[in-house]
Amino acid sequence: MNIAALVQINFDLLLVGIAVAGIVLLGSIILLNDARSVTNRSFFYFAVLTAAWGISNYLEYRFTTIETTLWALRFHLFFSTLHAFFFFRLAYVFPRKELTFPSWYYYVLIPIVATTCILVLTPLVFSGITALAPAGQVTRGVPGPGIAVFMFVAFGLLISSLVILFRRARKQTGVERRQALVLFYGMLLMAILILTFNVVLPNVFSNRSFIPLAALFILPFVALTSYAIYRHHLFNLKVATTAFLGFMVTVFTFVNVLYSTGPSAVVLNATAFLVVLFGSIKIVQDTLSLKTLTEELSETNERQETLIHFIGHEVKGFLAKDEGALAAISQGDFGEPPDGMKPFVEHALAESRHGADSVANILKASNLKKGTVTYTKEPFDLKELVAAAVEREKTRAEEKNLTLDFKADEDSYQITGDKAQINDHVLRNLIDNAINYTPSGSIEVSLRNENDRLIFAVKDTGVGIDEEDKRHLFTEGGHGKESQRVNVHSTGYGLYIAKKIVDAHGGTIRAESEGPGKGSTFVVEFPA
Repeated sequence: MNIAALVQINFDLLLVGIAVAGIVLLGSIILLNDARSVTNRSFFYFAVLTAAWGISNYLEYRFTTIETTLWALRFHLFFSTLHAFFFFRLAYVFPRKELTFPSWYYYVLIPIVATTCILVLTPLVFSGITALAPAGQVTRGVPGPGIAVFMFVAFGLLISSLVILFRRARKQTGVERRQALVLFYGMLLMAILILTFNVVLPNVFSNRSFIPLAALFILPFVALTSYAIYRHHLFNLKVATTAFLGFMVTVFTFVNVLYSTGPSAVVLNATAFLVVLFGSIKIVQDTLSLKTLTEELSETNERQETLIHFIGHEVKGFLAKDEGALAAISQGDFGEPPDGMKPFVEHALAESRHGADSVANILKASNLKKGTVTYTKEPFDLKELVAAAVEREKTRAEEKNLTLDFKADEDSYQITGDKAQINDHVLRNLIDNAINYTPSGSIEVSLRNENDRLIFAVKDTGVGIDEEDKRHLFTEGGHGKESQRVNVHSTGYGLYIAKKIVDAHGGTIRAESEGPGKGSTFVVEFPA
C-alpha cells in the first residue's frame, strides 16, 4: 500500500486524535484554572464527553462483525445522549462560579437522561443492522420505536442549550458578553455540523459518507473557545503557550498510531499517545500552580514592602526627633553641656544621623522599586557639583589619612537631570563608599567628556571586588563579601539606589576591579 492510500485511510483517525487532544487539553486547562467553579467543572465534563463521542463515532464503522458493529452503534448513541446532556449543563451554568441546581434538574432531567442512556443500549432503538458495510464504511442500523425518544431528548437538550446560552449572552455586558457570544457561536457551529452531517444526511438522504469526518466538527468549538481565552486574557500567556506546545507534541505522538503496522504497534503507540496527553495535562497543572505561587509571592512581597515602608517612616520620625534633641544639646541651646558630655552627645548625634540615613536609603529603595519616585530635571553643571561633593568629603578622608583628589578636563559638563538626586545618591554615595572601603592609600575622582558622554569615575586603593560580588553589587540589599566586615553599617541599598537614579537619567554605572585587595573603580556615564 502506498503512502497516499495509507494517509487517506487514516485521515479520519488523525482527526479523532487532534480533536481528542485539543478538547481534553482545553477542558483540563479550564478545570485546573479554578476547579471550584461550576462552569469550569461543567466545561471539563463536556470536554471529556465530547472526546468520548468522537472516539465512539470512529469505532462505529471500524468493526467487521454484525454483533460488534451493532453494539458500537448503540454505544455511540449512549455517548451522544450524555454529550447532549453536558452540553445543556454547560450552557445552563455559564458563566457562574457557584450555582445550586433546581429540583427539576435532579428529579426530572437526570432520570430522563439516565433512562434514555439505558434505552439506547437495547433493541428498542437499534434492533439490528440492514447489511454489514465493509470496514471503514458506515453500517446503517434498523431503527426501533425507541429512536424517537433518543431524538427528542438529544435534540431537545441541544436546542435548549443554544437558546439558554444565546439569552445569557444577550444579558451580559462588556467582556463577559463577548466571551459568551464566542462560546455560543462555537457551540452553534458544532451543533449545526453534527446535526447536518451525522443526523440529517444519514437518516433523511441516506448519505453516510460524512460520518467519518465527525471529529472535524469538534474543532471549530475548540478553536473559538481557545480564541476567547487568548483574546480576553483569561489565562496567563505562559500557561497558554505550555498548553499549545503540549497539544502539538500530543498530536505528533498520535501520528505514530496512524502508521502502526500491527496490533502490538497500535497498542504501544496508542499508550504512548495517552501518556503524552496526560503528561501534557500535568505540565499545564504545574505551570498553573507556579503561576498561582508567583502571584501569591508577589502579593506577600507587596504586603511586606508596605509594612517595611510604614516601619521605616515611623523609625525615621523617631530618629529625627532624637537627632534634633542631640543637636540642640551639642550646640548649647540648653546651656553649655558639662565636661565630658559633649563628645558623647556628638557621637550619639552622628550615630543618630547615620541611622536616619540608613532608614532613608531603605525607604528610597522601596519607592524606586515601586516607581513612585519623581525627578525634577533641569540643566546644571556636573563639574561644579562633583567638585563640591569632593570638597565636602575631604575632612572624612583626612581623618583616615587618605588622599582625595579631583581631576577634570577643561570641557563643558552641562547635563539635564535631577541635581539633588544625582548629588545625594550617586556622587556622594560613590565617594563615601570609596572612603569607607579604603583602609589606606588614595582616592581619585575624575570627570571627562568623551563623545558627548560625561564620564564620572571614583578610583580607590581599597579592598577591591571579586567577580562574584560584581554580579550583585547593584541589586537590592546586595553586599560584597568584604563589605560588612569593613563597614558594619552597610545596608546594601546605596549602589542599588545609585543605579536606579542613573538608569532614570539614561546613563550607565559599573564596577571595575582586578580582584580583592587591588582596589576598585566605579564608573558612571551620563549623556551630555
